[in-house]
Amino acid sequence: MKTFDRITSDPARMGGEPCLRNSRLTVRRVVEAVALYPDRAELKREYPELEDDDIRQALDYAAACLEDRVVPLPVGR
Repeated sequence: MKTFDRITSDPARMGGEPCLRNSRLTVRRVVEAVALYPDRAELKREYPELEDDDIRQALDYAAACLEDRVVPLPVGR
């Protein structure tokens, strides 16, 4: 099982949402920011507190929380 040493959860902070390093920056927000700022330099300008390992671990954590299953796609008409 993976360990996520940069991901913390405290019921008194952000409603217990998983955050980075006891901050108020949630894993969800980091994943959203990665999608909004495909240029890593721009992302780091917007969130200067983020380190590469934070981003990597947030993405890894989010992926680990998703069920890996095959979903049949509808056939085109």
